[in-house]
Amino acid sequence: MDALFRSHAALVYVFLYVPIALVVLFSFTAGERSGELRGLSLRWYGTTLGDQFVIRALGNSLVVAFSTSIIATTFGTIAALALSRAPRAIRTVLDGLTYIAIIIPGIVIGIATLLFFVNIFGWINPWIAYLWSSLGLGGRPLTLGQGLHTVVAAHVVFTMAIVIVLVRTRLAGMDRSLVEASGDLYATPWRTFRQVTLPQLAPAILAGALLAFTFSFDDFVIASFVSGPGQPTLPMYVFASIRRGITPEINAIATLILLVTLTILFIVQLIYRRQARQAETLRAAAERVEANLEDLAAAGGAAVAA
Repeated sequence: MDALFRSHAALVYVFLYVPIALVVLFSFTAGERSGELRGLSLRWYGTTLGDQFVIRALGNSLVVAFSTSIIATTFGTIAALALSRAPRAIRTVLDGLTYIAIIIPGIVIGIATLLFFVNIFGWINPWIAYLWSSLGLGGRPLTLGQGLHTVVAAHVVFTMAIVIVLVRTRLAGMDRSLVEASGDLYATPWRTFRQVTLPQLAPAILAGALLAFTFSFDDFVIASFVSGPGQPTLPMYVFASIRRGITPEINAIATLILLVTLTILFIVQLIYRRQARQAETLRAAAERVEANLEDLAAAGGAAVAA
C-alpha cells in the first residue's frame, strides 16, 4: 500500500512539473517550432525582449499587479483589523461576504465590474462635459473610460478578500501575551501596533501581498472584460499570440515569468524567516518582562507582609 501511495505521489509530481520543465527546455531551442529542440540558443529570449509589444504588455501587467498588491494589502489589512473588533453578528455577515468574493467565478466578476464601469462612466461623463463647458474650458472635455485603472479596481475586489482571510487567520493565532506585556509597560496603542502587532502580522501580510500580485499578474478573464482598448496585459497578449500559433517565443515568455515568480518567492521566504526570528525575540522579551513583574509583585507582597 505504501508503494502504491508513493507511486501515485510520484505520478502527480510528474504531471505537475514535467510540462513546466518542457516549456523551459524548449524555450532554448534554435529551431522555429515550439515542440522540438534543435540545438541550444538564446535566440527567442532576444526576440522576446526586443519585441515592443511584449515589453508594453509586460509593463501593463507589472503596473496592474503592483498597484493591485499595494491597494489590496493595505485595505485588506485594515479591514481584517476592523473585523476582529466588530460585533459577532456583523463579523459573521462580513465574513460570509468575504468568502463569497473569493469563490465567485472570475467571469462573473468581470461581467459585473464591466456593467458597473459602463453605467458609472455613462453617468459621470455628461456631468464632466457640462462642467467643462460651464467653466469655458476649450478643447475636448475630459472623459472617463476603461483602462488599466479599471483592471486594478476589478482585481482589488477579489484579491483584497484573500488578504482579509490570511490576516484574520494570523490574528486568530497571534500570541496576545505580547500585546498585554506592551500595555503593562505603558506603551501607547499605536506603538504597540507598530512594534508588537505588526511584526506578528508581517508574514500574513507578505503572503497576502504575494498572492494579490500573483493573481493579478496571471489574470486573463477579468482583465479581458474591463481593460481599455490597446492596453493588453501579458496574459492577454499571450492568449492572442497563441491563437495565431504557438512559437518558441511563448515558451521564452513563460520561462521569464516563472523566473520572476521564483525570485519573488525566494525574497519573501528570506523576509519571512527574518520576521520569524524577530517575533521569537519579542516573545522571549515579553516572557522576561512578565517574569520580572511577577518577581516584583512577589517582593512587594513579602515586604507588605513583613
